[in-house]
Amino acid sequence: MCICGNEKDFSECCEPIITKQKIPATAEELMRSRYSAYVQANGEYLVYSAVKENQFNEDVALIEEFSNSVEWLKLDVLDVTPTTVEFKAYYRDQNGIQVLHEKSNFIQEDGIWKYKDGELYNSKVERNENCPCGSGKKYKKCCA
Repeated sequence: MCICGNEKDFSECCEPIITKQKIPATAEELMRSRYSAYVQANGEYLVYSAVKENQFNEDVALIEEFSNSVEWLKLDVLDVTPTTVEFKAYYRDQNGIQVLHEKSNFIQEDGIWKYKDGELYNSKVERNENCPCGSGKKYKKCCA
């Protein structure tokens, strides 16, 4: 299974996109590869996969520092359109399990999908949902 949650192996899913051996065919493929890059703390790819106007090399170290300071748990893709992907990315930090809930916008630059921007939602892990840690228990009976 891939880091992004797809059934395909990482070597057939996100890795070829992250290593630039394959161009993402859809906005969702790009978003999933970006999640995998966060898990791997691959700041260079995350900057590269953003639109040119948002590519700042000084962000590489900040991204890597953040990604290495948390334990990424899982990705849930909630809604997909041709140019947007809404998702929840769960991670554990010193304060417990957190959720990054975003509706991301993507455009094509020079025929390649790129991350443009996103709308963040104020979300939290609900007590009765399955725990993001993967235990199979309800959150309230596990990591809450």
